[in-house]
Amino acid sequence: MSLLKKYTFGEITFHDHYMIAVMNEGVTVSIELNNELYDLAREYYGNKNFVYITHRKNSYSVDPNIYFKTSKIKTLIGFAVVLGDSVKIDNTDFESNFISIPFKAFNSLEDATNWAIELCNQ
Repeated sequence: MSLLKKYTFGEITFHDHYMIAVMNEGVTVSIELNNELYDLAREYYGNKNFVYITHRKNSYSVDPNIYFKTSKIKTLIGFAVVLGDSVKIDNTDFESNFISIPFKAFNSLEDATNWAIELCNQ
């Protein structure tokens, strides 16, 4: 079962084991926006483990400092990046240096969701 919700920064689809975020073009994922995403995840998942998947369909920027805080979310057990067609530069190697939970980049959403389910079922 999934639930799609639209926000000013983009849209999130909540699934049983993972959430998929698609940010709007030009958004900056700041610490404040990261806090908002965390609140949404906590509201939906409670104390249940989940994986965050960012589907980079659009071009946007991320403050790498958010990953330090993101790593401290006890129920977040993985972070996946699905590279979109508009992504010109793959920063995932750089970003992975800032996060201490499993972090993986994928070329397809299907591969990312399969990985998320695997992580949650371990």
